[in-house]
Amino acid sequence: MLSRIAESLFWIGRYVERADGTSRLLDVHLQLLLEDPWVEEDQACRSLIEVIGASESTFSSKIDRQELLTALTSDRSEPASIASSLNNARENARRVREIVSTELWECLNTTRARMPRKVATEKAHDFFGWVRERTALAIGIVESSTSRDEAWTFFTLGRSLERIDITARLLATSELTEASGPSWTTILRSCGAYEAYLRTYRGMPSATNAAEFLLLDRIFPRSVLFALTRAEKCLSDLAPTTERVGISDSVLRTLGQVRTNLEYRSAPEILANLTFEMMALQDGVAEVSEAIRARYFPMIAMPTWIGEVS
Repeated sequence: MLSRIAESLFWIGRYVERADGTSRLLDVHLQLLLEDPWVEEDQACRSLIEVIGASESTFSSKIDRQELLTALTSDRSEPASIASSLNNARENARRVREIVSTELWECLNTTRARMPRKVATEKAHDFFGWVRERTALAIGIVESSTSRDEAWTFFTLGRSLERIDITARLLATSELTEASGPSWTTILRSCGAYEAYLRTYRGMPSATNAAEFLLLDRIFPRSVLFALTRAEKCLSDLAPTTERVGISDSVLRTLGQVRTNLEYRSAPEILANLTFEMMALQDGVAEVSEAIRARYFPMIAMPTWIGEVS
């Protein structure tokens, strides 16, 4: 597979997952701002901006929910916005139109075309539901109609890494929900994990159980460990090895180190310094992403004129 095709498929997966994750975060936390009069709005908005990774320099000195909503949903000039993620997913699909299915292309193209120019506060919940439905449709099309070849593998690899990063960002910013009641309930809802957690633990969330579920559960598809394992499987499929000693693939080695550092530790140990651990996890994902770029999407230097040699 050509590197430009592989790169576009990788980023389609990341952008689709980013739009879904951003919509879930905004939906839960903006609802908290509406329901809890004791929350300091500017501080809560800035914490949410930090989680999503947007730049505070583009916001006013005192941020309110409508400014936050506009910037992170429909502002196409804001790289962290939902509109920007959906547009970038569509543009990457356009570049590899010969590879992606007609159904996926029509889904992404229609989603971008129907993206509203502005989202009103009273319509925000409906909008976030629409985003989740459209991203689920795109993922469902890939899962149900794409051969398990390199195209599917790069798409799934991108989705898995983005999901790890989103969850790590949310857990790293513990002050996001400290002022608004049971923070772990909010975090579970933000990850789409609350009902699955209740079915597993049959009780209200505690810090240890919730962290264990989001980080270490092997069968919940939105847990960090599940996503790490899937990403590792994707890399193994891309570069199968028959070596008898060790792992020579630097990308797979880096990802394996990130996984084992998380998998073979207890939830209380990770919770003891959760912010630091999640920042380290984000750094690990960034390192893996850069290693994937260097191996599979190398930047080819343009030829330059250096003059004739006499």
